[in-house]
Amino acid sequence: MTAEVKDELSRLDVTRVCCRKSEVSAMLRFSSGLHLVAGHIVVEADLDAGATARRLRKDLAEIFNAESEIAIMQPSGLRKSPRYVVRVVTGGEHLARQTGIVDASGRPVRGLPPAVVTGGVCDAEAAWRGAFLAHGTLTEPGRSAALEVQCPGPEAALALVGAARRMGIPAKSREVRGVDRVVIRDGDAIGAMLTRMGAHSSVLVWEERRMRREVRATANRLANFDDANLRRSARAAVAAGARVRRAMEILGDEVPDHLAEAGRLRLEHRQASLEELGALADPPMTKDAVAGRIRRLLATADKRAAELGIPNTEAALAEADLDAEIDAEMDAVRIAALGADIAPASTAASDGPNQA
Repeated sequence: MTAEVKDELSRLDVTRVCCRKSEVSAMLRFSSGLHLVAGHIVVEADLDAGATARRLRKDLAEIFNAESEIAIMQPSGLRKSPRYVVRVVTGGEHLARQTGIVDASGRPVRGLPPAVVTGGVCDAEAAWRGAFLAHGTLTEPGRSAALEVQCPGPEAALALVGAARRMGIPAKSREVRGVDRVVIRDGDAIGAMLTRMGAHSSVLVWEERRMRREVRATANRLANFDDANLRRSARAAVAAGARVRRAMEILGDEVPDHLAEAGRLRLEHRQASLEELGALADPPMTKDAVAGRIRRLLATADKRAAELGIPNTEAALAEADLDAEIDAEMDAVRIAALGADIAPASTAASDGPNQA
């Protein structure tokens, strides 16, 4: 969204003179190169957008009465987009002093100009706007979302962090591959900074994309959670069915009728809960009664298996292909859920005027 935000900020109408001066000073500080040509200071601002360059030229002419020229550098090498260099040759030293990028002794200011540092909150907002127009980037909402400004030095980075702190927005300075940067990663802080800079339309787009991303992430997380719960339930159902089947084989005709009924219900309705099994029994039983009967069935079968010297019900878990049965069980549950979702729509369609 970097190009969108810069385009909107370049068209922002600022009426206060102090804010326009702070914006120009920050833009020159974060994008300029001071050169000595024949003993005279030449001010250059290297920008990545034509609208930004035109805005800077306009402010230089209207506020500081400085004549400037634009040189377009075509893409070459690793640079895939053109660059726009705003150059002030005549009166460059006077402009540098007026904007505060050099001090009274002619030495370059390492942080932000004093007028910006000691100014009001509006000057801090204008400084951030100028710094972002000069060397700022905004990545899409997501895991690595960030509003970042590349700084010419650590002093400028700390001054920009201080300006953000005056607005109540948390920002951090860091050095990446020898380049100082100021980064804002919190989503709410990024939205607040875009609002402070004046990119109101971009804030709406940012929040919309951020909300969509969060909703998608929440849906994926819930889907994974539901799948894990479904697999856990299917594993428990398959394991219970395998043990009950083995118990019925061990006991054969010796299994008591009331225990056999509970085991038969478990085998015939493997997807049902204990409460549902109790409702299917004749007469109906509570889920505790069903659980108790199945538990006694397994205990009786294990005791009988120990007497006969044969594998007990636990051995059925090792012999059965549980993974294949679990996958089949999950497919059956999904198909049943899909059928439940489709049935109301089909019923509504059949009751329509065409059916009549």
